[in-house]
Amino acid sequence: MPLTGQLERLQALLAQIVPANPFYGSKLPGRVDSLEEFFQTVPFTRKQDLMEDQRRFPPFGSNLTYPLSRYTRFSQTSGTSGMPMRWLDTPESWAWMLDNWEVVFRTAGVEAGDSIFFAFSFGPFLGFWTAFESAVRMGCLAIPGGGMRSTARLRAILDMRAAVLCCTPTYAIHLAEAAAAEGIDLSHSPVRRIIVGGEPGGSIPGTRATMERLWPGARVVDHHGMTEIGPVSYGCPARPGLLHVIERAFIAEIIDPETGVHVPRGDRGELVLTNLGRLGRPLVRYRTGDVVRQSMDDRCACGSSDMALEGGIVGRTDDMVVVRGVNIYPTAVEQIVRGFGEIAEYQAHIGQKGAMTEMHLVIEPRDSVRNAAALVAAVEKALQTAFNLRIPVATAPSGSLPRAELKARR
Repeated sequence: MPLTGQLERLQALLAQIVPANPFYGSKLPGRVDSLEEFFQTVPFTRKQDLMEDQRRFPPFGSNLTYPLSRYTRFSQTSGTSGMPMRWLDTPESWAWMLDNWEVVFRTAGVEAGDSIFFAFSFGPFLGFWTAFESAVRMGCLAIPGGGMRSTARLRAILDMRAAVLCCTPTYAIHLAEAAAAEGIDLSHSPVRRIIVGGEPGGSIPGTRATMERLWPGARVVDHHGMTEIGPVSYGCPARPGLLHVIERAFIAEIIDPETGVHVPRGDRGELVLTNLGRLGRPLVRYRTGDVVRQSMDDRCACGSSDMALEGGIVGRTDDMVVVRGVNIYPTAVEQIVRGFGEIAEYQAHIGQKGAMTEMHLVIEPRDSVRNAAALVAAVEKALQTAFNLRIPVATAPSGSLPRAELKARR
C-alpha cells in the first residue's frame, strides 16, 4: 500500500493508544509526521519487555488500550521458549485479524463454498482460530479437526471432500505417512490447497516438494503470523517460496539484530513489525526474532507491491547455532534433509565438545529403505557440501522419532 496510507493508519493508532495504553503511553509520541520520524524516535518493543510487563501486572500485563470489559477473546503463546504470554482481543481487533486471513485465503485461491479442514487442536494458542472464523465469514464450510486421531482426520478429509487443508508442514507430512500406513490412497484426494503455518517449511523448497509429492494434486501455500502480532503474510501465488507482508495491516522493517539499523535491501536481517489494526493490544516496532531477506523487486510477478520475503522466514535470531565457525540455521538443515525422500523424520543434536559446539543428525529412514548405510553416507556428503563441515549422521528405528501436530522442535 502507499506509504501515505500506512502513515495515516499509524497516526490513528497512536491517537488511540496515547495516553490510554499504560504500557505504551509514556513510550510513544502522540503523533509522528513521517515514517522516517517514526523509525528514528520510537523505541523497539521486545518480547522480554512484554514478559516482564506480564510478570509485573498479572495476569494480562498493562498493554491494554481499553477497559477489561471491552475484551472478548483470549489466547496465549505456546510457551516453547519460556512462560506463555497471555493475549486479549476486542471484537474489533479480532475482526482485523479475520480480514488478514481473508487475504491469505483469497490469494491462495480459496472461494466461498470451499470445504476447509483444520487439522488443529483448537487450544488456547492463536493458531488457526482466526483462520477458522475467517473461513466461516467468507462462506466456506469450516471443518474443525480438534480432538481427532490422524486416521479419523484423514477419513473426514476424504468423506467431506475437503478442498483445503490447514495445518503445520510437519503435520501435513505426518498425515500422509498415516495414510500410507492405513492403506489410504491420496492420489485421488480432494485436497487442492495445503495452507501451512507455525513452521518455516512451506517456503523451504525441499519440504514443500515433499508435501506436494505426498499429496498429489495439492499446491502448498505458506503463511506466517504470531499470537502476539497476528496473521502477517501470505504465500505468493506466482512464486512459491516467497511471502508477502500484508502492508495495509503492518509496517514492516528489516534491521541488523546487533545494531538495530535498517539493513540494505537484499541483506538478511530481523523482521520488525507494527500492527496497524489491533488497537486493543497493539505492538509497535516489535522485534519478532524472525530472520528474513527482502526481495530486490519493487513489484512481484503476481502484481503485488507488498514487501516480499525471499525464502519466507529464513530462521530465528535465537535458533541459529555456530558450529566450528559456521552459522547454521535449522531451515538450511531441513532443506537438505527434505531433499531425500527416503527420510521420514529427523532430529538435529547440538552439544559441546570442549570449547567447540558440535552437531550431529539422527534420521529415520522410511520402511522401504534397504540400504540405510548408503543413505547415511549420502546425507553426510550433502551436509559437507552445503556447510563445508563434517556432520555425523546416525539412524533411528522406524516410528521412533516424535511427530508434532503443532510446531515441531527438532
